[in-house]
Amino acid sequence: MASKSAHDDPFTCPRSVLCKSEAGKTGDWRSSRPEIDLKKCIPSKSGKHACHLCWMYCPEGIVKRSIPVEIDYDYCKGCGICAEECPAKAIEMVKERVD
Repeated sequence: MASKSAHDDPFTCPRSVLCKSEAGKTGDWRSSRPEIDLKKCIPSKSGKHACHLCWMYCPEGIVKRSIPVEIDYDYCKGCGICAEECPAKAIEMVKERVD
């Protein structure tokens, strides 16, 4: 019997679609939101898949590992871990606007 690797199992593969913010859309109750300065962001500035520590440390898996880096605000809880882990200080937590 062949064994499955972790990459074959969508429930154990990190950052899989099924793992994305299992608590549901919760971005509407945060008090502050992360905003990325793309001029400082290492992947966005260099055009290369480098760094992405914000993606790696996000507990909800809502930071997109892309160029430019994007955040899914429908699911972001505003915890600020991405901003704390960014070595370039490209992410700033700003007060959420109430419209």
